Amino acid sequence: MAGRHGRKLALITGAVALGAAGWALRGIPAALGSRPSGDRAHRVRRSPQFRNGAFRNGNPSPILPPGTVSRVAREMIFGKQRRAPRLPVPLVTPSRAPEGDLDVIWYGHSSAMVEIEGRRVLFDPVWSDRCSPSPLAGPRRLHPVPVPLHDLPEVDAIVISHDHYDHLDLETVRALTRVGSAPFLVPLGVGAHLQRWKVPASRIIELDWNEEAVVSGLRFVATPAQHFSGRVFTRDQTLWASWVVAGERRRVFYTGDTGYFAGYAAIGEEHGPFDLSLVQIGAYSPGWPDIHMTPEEAILTHLDVRAGVLLPVHWGTFNLSYHAWSEPIERLWREAKARDVRLVVPRPGERVNVDAPPPVDAWWQTIA
Repeated sequence: MAGRHGRKLALITGAVALGAAGWALRGIPAALGSRPSGDRAHRVRRSPQFRNGAFRNGNPSPILPPGTVSRVAREMIFGKQRRAPRLPVPLVTPSRAPEGDLDVIWYGHSSAMVEIEGRRVLFDPVWSDRCSPSPLAGPRRLHPVPVPLHDLPEVDAIVISHDHYDHLDLETVRALTRVGSAPFLVPLGVGAHLQRWKVPASRIIELDWNEEAVVSGLRFVATPAQHFSGRVFTRDQTLWASWVVAGERRRVFYTGDTGYFAGYAAIGEEHGPFDLSLVQIGAYSPGWPDIHMTPEEAILTHLDVRAGVLLPVHWGTFNLSYHAWSEPIERLWREAKARDVRLVVPRPGERVNVDAPPPVDAWWQTIA
């Protein structure tokens, strides 16, 4: 009798597990997005960046150079680095009122809100627990988001740098589409994903490199970056970009994900100087040197674009490489002091007045 009950319980448990897995997996096709088609595909094919069936960087930049694949795989699996903090990451609930003419709030990874001349610009918002097409697998947050998405103040524009899962998240996009009216400014081709996710066409602004748009009195320019794209098996069917945001008096530069390249000096010459730079510092590796910067290269980028205050992004929230969790910020802080760069390292959720940035207090060292 007990055996029959046990088998029945096992069958019921298995059925529930399969049902739950099926429910979770059913969203994957939508999360993969869509390839550009129609007029959008025509614009893609006309782009100077689109050659031989794919978008290309200005310089040859293989994702994994020859001879690095096995070394990277071994290090990812067997490396002994501490890739998560020992203690919880301290979070801050941001104050609602701006403290100056240019404020910034870092929510973790590359998600940040810039408040510039009374307007709010949200960069690469990712509020999901995993940066993945599935809620059951993929890199998981190392800390919660410091504020629920529904508690964000109304934003004037949403900027996306490229279509990787840690920068473009289906559920976050759907939520922002429901609760607001801000347009999404995206690189060429990325609008196909948004269109599949029911973002109204009137809220999608797609730009090629060096194209610009004005939203709420702010000028947005999609500028070059050195990276790649793709949410499924095909790569580089959508463009990647860095971004310039310029008001009447203040200017901000965001790198998105990128390797270091000579184009930053040209961006600084044409669009700088900038009051603030948001620069990628994490998920680098000797195995992919051309598509993610090291912290030292992040300092060079900041100097090249002629920015005043540097806020590091793309670290601390998701484990996407095999360096230690705190290594990017330690290396950046050391290089910033050596090069006399004004650095801010806020806790997730902490508001920073760019005109009165707080001194770096090394808060990460007590939890690493």
